[in-house]
Amino acid sequence: MDRISLGVLAFPFLFLLLAFRVPIGLSMLVVGSIGTALIAGWLPIMSQVKTSAWHLFSNYSLSVIPLFLLMGNFAAKAGMSSSLFKFTGACLGHRQGGVAMAAVGACAGFGAICGSSLATAATMGKVALPELRKMGYSGALSTGALAAGGTLGILIPPSVILIIYSILTEQNIAKMFLAAFIPGILAAVGYIVAIAVFVRIYPDSGPKSFYVNWKKRLLLFKDIWQVVFIFLLVIGGIYLGWFTPTEGAAVGAAGTGLMAIFSKNFVYSDLIDVIQETAVTASMIFIILLGAEFFNSFIALTRITNLLAETVIEYELSPFTIVAMILAIYVLLGCLMDSLAMILLTIPVFFPIIIQLDFGMSVEETAIWFGILTLIVVEVGLITPPVGLNVFIINKLAGNVPIFDTFKGVLPFLISDFLRVLLLFLFPGITLVLVRALY
Repeated sequence: MDRISLGVLAFPFLFLLLAFRVPIGLSMLVVGSIGTALIAGWLPIMSQVKTSAWHLFSNYSLSVIPLFLLMGNFAAKAGMSSSLFKFTGACLGHRQGGVAMAAVGACAGFGAICGSSLATAATMGKVALPELRKMGYSGALSTGALAAGGTLGILIPPSVILIIYSILTEQNIAKMFLAAFIPGILAAVGYIVAIAVFVRIYPDSGPKSFYVNWKKRLLLFKDIWQVVFIFLLVIGGIYLGWFTPTEGAAVGAAGTGLMAIFSKNFVYSDLIDVIQETAVTASMIFIILLGAEFFNSFIALTRITNLLAETVIEYELSPFTIVAMILAIYVLLGCLMDSLAMILLTIPVFFPIIIQLDFGMSVEETAIWFGILTLIVVEVGLITPPVGLNVFIINKLAGNVPIFDTFKGVLPFLISDFLRVLLLFLFPGITLVLVRALY
């Protein structure tokens, strides 16, 4: 069998393993190893086993991942998520659907120090769902808002997926973070507007809470100053040149850890839990990265990416048409796969094609713009049926809400997401304005 045929067959075989619930890291490792062996024999595989793990795991840039995970876990155990929800609830709760809007705002704030969508959804779900239920919010709106709000953790810097994309495409992490700011703000605002529209159509789904005066709001703000401080310290320090993104992650993890340890909500057993959760999640990500290393080496040997690039250029399609087709593929994959798997599987295939196209931008600007678009569409996959990992996490936390109601609840947010993708697709300058201004 020729190389191209092996490359094409690798993907359905990989999806078959995933359908049988084989872990994504192991699936990519097995398919990549067998494929490489069929092309070049087992000797290169044995050599890769010896060198790839060390080369990958000793990569200094990847140390930012466990550090940001550690920061997010410290923040969750210290009760910062609860404080964020109380403050945003005091500011927005008196409006129709305001407590659901507050949950979205709290997700955005927590995402700014967490970097993980699933962690943001799970943490804020535990905090906000009981309050939303007590206030009489419908199951559809409460679970839909939290499932969608959790996706902000993948977009608002720092983002673990954004870091991995930057490393895979050899882009500047600080520039990628900067480019994600405006899309992240647009996402949060879009979700709040979606809630406002939803409660106009279904008034009983989001009742008003009582009005909280400014004095009480200022008192509640004192409980979230740590979140603001850590975010400004880490992100501001990176752009002021005080430290690199990796050093910033270390500073953020240390600062959040100290605040957590001195918090009245934090006990010794929480420290053990934080370390264990960080280790388990980081290990899972690194195993997936190792599997992707083997799979991507095999794909490179098949030269299927070169063939795709040449085919695309031969058909002389518009560059924006090609990007639209790739984004459509991401939407379909999002119904079946998790976000990290999508990024690791597809970026080595699609990125070489994208950088050969002329969008009227530099190669770096094209990579940044495409990365943000990809991240947003991957984020959409977290709330699309039939998988929608965020939907299942929130639905499980809710307990008595039918899964159909939760998927019904995310529909307004999906519409908001698609409108945002269309806006950023048609006007790349929105994504790049801060990068161009500061760099």
